[in-house]
Amino acid sequence: MDTATTALHLTDRQPGLTAAELIGHLAPPPQFAHASLENYVPDPAHPSQAEAVEAIRRFADGVPAEQPGGLRSLFAKRAPALNGKAGIYLDGGFGVGKTHLLAALWHRTQGRKHFGTFIEYTALVGALGYQQAVQQFRGASLIAIDEFELDDPGDTMVMSRLLGELVASGSRIAATSNTPPHALGEGRFAAQDFLREINALAERFEIHRIDGDDYRKRDIEGHAVALSDDELASRLSTEAGPVTVDAFDAVLAHLATVHPSRYIGLIDGLTAVAFTKVAPLRNQTDALRLVALVDRLYDAQTRILATGTPLDQVFTDDMLAGGYRKKYLRAASRMIALTTAS
Repeated sequence: MDTATTALHLTDRQPGLTAAELIGHLAPPPQFAHASLENYVPDPAHPSQAEAVEAIRRFADGVPAEQPGGLRSLFAKRAPALNGKAGIYLDGGFGVGKTHLLAALWHRTQGRKHFGTFIEYTALVGALGYQQAVQQFRGASLIAIDEFELDDPGDTMVMSRLLGELVASGSRIAATSNTPPHALGEGRFAAQDFLREINALAERFEIHRIDGDDYRKRDIEGHAVALSDDELASRLSTEAGPVTVDAFDAVLAHLATVHPSRYIGLIDGLTAVAFTKVAPLRNQTDALRLVALVDRLYDAQTRILATGTPLDQVFTDDMLAGGYRKKYLRAASRMIALTTAS
């Protein structure tokens, strides 16, 4: 197979999505299309998982939660909002089922609703402008935010302000954390940090911590698969669906020309993407754009084929020691999964 003449190229794609189309993509990833509270399987060794299921059920049904102590005692002296809290937050590590529960809540909720990652929401606000984003989201029954991030104070406060306006208009908010088990001390996202950073909304959130092991049992310290040129050609010859082939540097340059909110259109319809001559990243801007692309590839379960440096090793030590460490670790984990998928 002559990949130079027959392959598609990611760099040829210029997705132009309207505001309505961007909003329309805010739904659970395909792997969670049928997530429900009934098909979530709690680990009996970690009772907090079953407790989280019941918390989501109560929240969906508008039943005020009891305040027995612990983190929830933060709210004990405050009267609940109409039909319970306006927000619920699931605090836990990788692979304990937070995204499944968030998607189950989305499916269980009636009316207009939106589901996306924190990065998707902030990218969309950047693409539409703050006021237009408010107008697009206003009146939604549920705003579900997966992987709420605190590493960019500007983005965090924009989201806090946005969510405050939406809560005031009657919307309910559900959020999860995104910190991998080994990233922060005891291995969990700091709920107190979340409350502090969204101070205007803190009293409206019901907090639930979910303990447990990563159900995927993925070795996130392993390596992404790097193919030889011959191996790549062989793999491409057997691909049944659309696949793009591009030099890694060319992809990074192209990402700079496409707003991150439109990366979902960039990969639409592809079964795989191939990157040739992968090399360590030279700057943090490229690294963050790659993270955003990998998130969209992972949500779509679009496989990655690559030659050169294993993709999980493209983040430099300086990057991994900085404030975006958890983004890079998540992306590395996802690139391992996408390069090893059959």
